[in-house]
Amino acid sequence: MNTLFPIFLKIENLRTLVVGGGYVGLEKVTAILSNGPDAPVTLVAPEIREEIKTLADQHPNLQLIYDRYSPGYLANNDLVIVATNDKAVNAQIQADCKSHRILVNVADTPDLCDFYLSSVVKKGDLKIAISTNGKSPTFAKRFREVLEEILPDSLQGTLDNLQTIRNRLKGDFQEKLERLNEITKVMKS
Repeated sequence: MNTLFPIFLKIENLRTLVVGGGYVGLEKVTAILSNGPDAPVTLVAPEIREEIKTLADQHPNLQLIYDRYSPGYLANNDLVIVATNDKAVNAQIQADCKSHRILVNVADTPDLCDFYLSSVVKKGDLKIAISTNGKSPTFAKRFREVLEEILPDSLQGTLDNLQTIRNRLKGDFQEKLERLNEITKVMKS
């Protein structure tokens, strides 16, 4: 049973540390910046891929530090994403994060994660996150591709119209909720 609690974070209001400058580090930084282009991110690694350097040129909020991980890098961070290929280092970072009460994701190691990065479908303002409870990121990716294909690009217009209607509705919260439920009931058909 999947007991994960789904949330959407305002990542631009959080400070994220990524440890690892290889392919997985690139994947994680790209995911963060594609969802929050202004998110403050620090990446620490002794070696950093050229693609990450290019991202840093495009995003002044992405700071690159050429160094090995040390616990001092945890200071002032809200989230940590670990993307190294050294299991001992990954376990040490996870333990350090626990002792500092910082949420951590250790790539490809569900047992060491406080949270998982989901596969995400985006259609304008609509965002759908997919979780397999850490069991199969590949399935989540394929399911995302299916949803991206079947969801129409015109959804943004629908969302904009619903926001306009919502803003014009009079009454208390319950009355507005009942009216919006009535309007969107057509989606169940």
